Amino acid sequence: MNNEKIISALSAVLYASGDPIGIDRLSEVLEIKPEQVEKAAMRLSEKLEESKIGIELLRLDNSYQLATKTEFADYIKKAFDLKRKTPLSNAAFEVLSVIAYNQPVTRAFVEQVRGVDCSGVITTLLEKELIEERGRLELPGRPLLYGTTKNFLRCFGLSDLSDLPPLPKEQSAVNDVGEQLPISDELNGEAEVKEDL
Repeated sequence: MNNEKIISALSAVLYASGDPIGIDRLSEVLEIKPEQVEKAAMRLSEKLEESKIGIELLRLDNSYQLATKTEFADYIKKAFDLKRKTPLSNAAFEVLSVIAYNQPVTRAFVEQVRGVDCSGVITTLLEKELIEERGRLELPGRPLLYGTTKNFLRCFGLSDLSDLPPLPKEQSAVNDVGEQLPISDELNGEAEVKEDL
């Protein structure tokens, strides 16, 4: 396959999926090396930008996804008569922040950091697919571990977790195995999670 055909095939696969697809899977499907997938994705992103259409290519960790540009969210909501989703509460931002910066963590760890019960907030974040279960900790009771999702990256406009803003150095907490870990007050108390379009 020549370069143009690879780019066209990549865009077709991503468009048909709607969900993020990993680089390794794209490599397998397109029968090219992962490095070629990344080059084709860069070129596709450039072409989309040059064309001035309302779609962009997102890189989410080691995956790619086609998505509508956020600047057109109002038109899309109007076209589909979508109601504005409820923004996250301050408590949800705090819990999400603790998980994002310290993952994977248990509910007990989050509650230790915040000093209050967090089961309801964690359930809400799971329903919004901003966090997910990441297995169990090998301790008595085998508590569940939680981490952020690709949807979290997409909603906050991050390529990967290294894009998170740095934390103040004076704040820290102790995790389940006694290590010192940083904590954030919130990712952004005034922010609202972007709509899934």
